[in-house]
Amino acid sequence: MNNYEYIVASLPDITAGWKFGEKTPEDYLEDIISLCSEEDRQLIDFLMNGYDDSHLDATFYAKALIHDDRFIREYFTFDLNVRNSKVRYLNKALGRPSDKDVLIFGEEEDPKVIETAAAEFEEAPELDSILNRTDILSRERGIDDLMWEKISDITTFNYFDIDAILGFIAKMNIVARWFRLDENTGREMFKKLVDEVRGTFKGVKYNG
Repeated sequence: MNNYEYIVASLPDITAGWKFGEKTPEDYLEDIISLCSEEDRQLIDFLMNGYDDSHLDATFYAKALIHDDRFIREYFTFDLNVRNSKVRYLNKALGRPSDKDVLIFGEEEDPKVIETAAAEFEEAPELDSILNRTDILSRERGIDDLMWEKISDITTFNYFDIDAILGFIAKMNIVARWFRLDENTGREMFKKLVDEVRGTFKGVKYNG
């Protein structure tokens, strides 16, 4: 992505006492989108639709799991696994059938979708441990930390391309969520994200 260096350079210079002020995480996302091509914006739109509950149905995930873009495929495969695991956990706690309200694809679906959805969920034991935490905030933070790690894994070898941008935006959505819940936590996670980017893209001249 030719404009990626400008996206990185536009990040603020975080200090210990820095605050978001009038500019929200959503504002930073809009700045990123404004620097992208139309093709890349369509990918960003698809990613952002995944944060809207009204879009999260079998049709959306069927498209995501066999999407041409690798980040979209791997991120939403993981996201689906996490969501289904959370539903199964709640079903067990409430004494309901294990697969009630779990998103499962039928035989009429594309075989590639069924194969992807049925693949082993390697992080299942770690997620189960997080879900069994008694403190709700600790549990939610643990799930988001797991998502953060997965995003980092997916984009390990992505530097100046759209998947790097998608990974950044996915992490920004985590930051935004915690900023709304707790400004201090959101600021801490945003600093972590900035430090990650600045540590990875050492060839970029930063003027933020």
